[in-house]
Amino acid sequence: MNKNYSALTLEELPKRLSQISAITDRIGTNFSEWKVTEVGDGNLNLVFIVVGSKGKIVIKQALPYVRVVGDSWPLTLERAYFEYNALVRQEERDPGIVPSVFHFDREQGLIAMECLDSHKILRGKLIAGEKVKNLGDVIGKHCARLAFKGSDLFMDTKDKKHDVSLFQKNLELMSITENLVFTDPYFEAKMNNNTKGLDPIIKIIRDDVTMKTRAQLMLLKFTSNTETMCHGDLHSGSIMCTETDTKVIDPEFAFYGPMGFDLGMNIANYLMAFFSQPAHRKNLTEINSFQKWILKVIEETIQAFNDEFSNLWYNNRKGILFPKCLFEDQEQSSQFALNSVFKNIWSDAVSVCGIEMHRRCLSLAHNADFEKIEDLSYRAKLEARNLLMGRELILNSDKIKDASELTSLAIKFNERNIL
Repeated sequence: MNKNYSALTLEELPKRLSQISAITDRIGTNFSEWKVTEVGDGNLNLVFIVVGSKGKIVIKQALPYVRVVGDSWPLTLERAYFEYNALVRQEERDPGIVPSVFHFDREQGLIAMECLDSHKILRGKLIAGEKVKNLGDVIGKHCARLAFKGSDLFMDTKDKKHDVSLFQKNLELMSITENLVFTDPYFEAKMNNNTKGLDPIIKIIRDDVTMKTRAQLMLLKFTSNTETMCHGDLHSGSIMCTETDTKVIDPEFAFYGPMGFDLGMNIANYLMAFFSQPAHRKNLTEINSFQKWILKVIEETIQAFNDEFSNLWYNNRKGILFPKCLFEDQEQSSQFALNSVFKNIWSDAVSVCGIEMHRRCLSLAHNADFEKIEDLSYRAKLEARNLLMGRELILNSDKIKDASELTSLAIKFNERNIL
């Protein structure tokens, strides 16, 4: 860690940041009147909202350790550098989807950015039963734009390789994903934890050599396939919404990997919200209605992804992959090539989806969707449905044809009394 680094505190923040014009231009120069509130509730960082006479701003600072564990798990401050670079690229590839960045300090691991205090974390909205207009359309298009515009379908090959070499240095956060997501759920890892009563289901999963092999083959793609820049952690806690507007935050896990990674992780978190709904709604009609809406969001997300990716394929394909000189310029259709790319993206997305459904119940970092359920026996019952559907997705990632098959599976598992 840089010897000049110092973690911000509520008391010290105003004076320390008062000399930065990019900040004072937006909130005012009289730092003694700034109101500072710490709002970070994530696993890794400090997050503050600073309000001045002219406006408000968010300050995010990396800590030199994993916050959810403590200083026994040291972590590089450089993750803020990768987050900053990811935010810049996300803004280029899908304008308006991320908060505006006003200032970045690499030495302090600090980013000053647009305040989204009118938005709420999507996970909380899903737990509360609050709908978001056009959620599937916005996130589906975002995943498609990131997948396409960060790949050799679009980028100049020199720029793409430079980007890959940059993000491949995001070693520590990639290591967290490699272990906590792909590996730890499938054995008794030291930091694992799970709901009491799940042992019979965990045994089914950990005894399934075929499924574990398929999960590791997906890890092989994660470690070696640099198709595009991925957000890397696109769960429902990394999306902020009002009733009508959606933003994506926290891309510090950004890496170059499979095109289907973000889509799969996003769908998994919708499915966990779906399975957890009976514990958060009292009225059966409300439960059924909101679950139906979540499944509709999944289908709309996938449809928006496919439509936008297809649009970009036909109108913006200018990279070294599937060049038009091999297809359209010879008056030949590139539809078969596009379908082949789609097949790989979808299979990867389904596999990642199943793995994410497992890790959020069996590894270190869990979802509030389930964790807020105080009745542990009921929580285990709902998590069991989630876990066994995740197993089904991993085993059949190359057989599940489309979104409707996936949502039909969710309905099927939601009706099963497993525990």
